[in-house]
Amino acid sequence: MVLQPIEVWGHWGAPNPWKVCLILEELKLPYIIHQLEFSQVKEEHYVKLNPNGRLPTIKDPNTGITLWESGAIILYLVEQYDDDSKISFETAPEKHLAQQWLAFQISGQGPYFGQATWFARFHAEKLQSAIDRYVDEILRVTGVLDRALETNGTGWLVGNSLTYADLSFITWASVGKGLLKELSRDSELDKYPNYTSWIKAMEKRGAVKKIQDSMAKGRAANGL
Repeated sequence: MVLQPIEVWGHWGAPNPWKVCLILEELKLPYIIHQLEFSQVKEEHYVKLNPNGRLPTIKDPNTGITLWESGAIILYLVEQYDDDSKISFETAPEKHLAQQWLAFQISGQGPYFGQATWFARFHAEKLQSAIDRYVDEILRVTGVLDRALETNGTGWLVGNSLTYADLSFITWASVGKGLLKELSRDSELDKYPNYTSWIKAMEKRGAVKKIQDSMAKGRAANGL
C-alpha cells in the first residue's frame, strides 16, 4: 500500500511542529508542511481544523483523522505506523515509561523552555525575575533528564535504544541551548554530562540533522 502524504500545519521556527516532523522523518512517512504565521492560527480556516488555534495540526488522508496537540500526534503516529517498534515499545513497562517521558516533555520541558524564550526575547517589558525563574527551570528540567539518563545507564531514557520519548525533547533542547548561550549561561550545561552526551547522540542522526537545519534556517531568516 502506497501511503498518501500526511499534511502538517506548522511554523518556520516553532519547536512543536518540527518535533512532529522529526517523528515523521524517523518513521519515513511522506508528509507535506503548510507553514503558517502565528497571526494566522486564529483565522477561521485554521480554527476549523484546530479549535485551540495552536500549532501543530495534522491531517492523515490514509485514515481520515485530523489531530492536534503534539503529544497526541506523536502517540498516534507511533501506534499507527511504527509496526516494527523502531522508535517505540509494544509491551509494558517500557511502553508506559515512554509515555511518561513524553508527558514530561509536553508538560515540563516545552512550557518552561517556551516561557523562558518569551520573557527573554519577546515580552514588551524586561522582567528579570521572570527571565531568571524560567531559565532556572530550563536547568532544573535538564537536571531531571540528566539524572534519569544516569539511572537508566544506556544513554537513552527508556530501555537500551532511542525512542520517540528521546526524540520528543530535541527541538526544544536546541531552543534552550541557544537561549542559554544568548544569556551567557550555556556553560551551566557542563554540569549535566549525561544530558549533553544524549543530545549529541541524537544530533548525529540524519533525521535530527535535517529537522534541526530546517528549524535553524527558518529562525535565522526571521532574526532568531
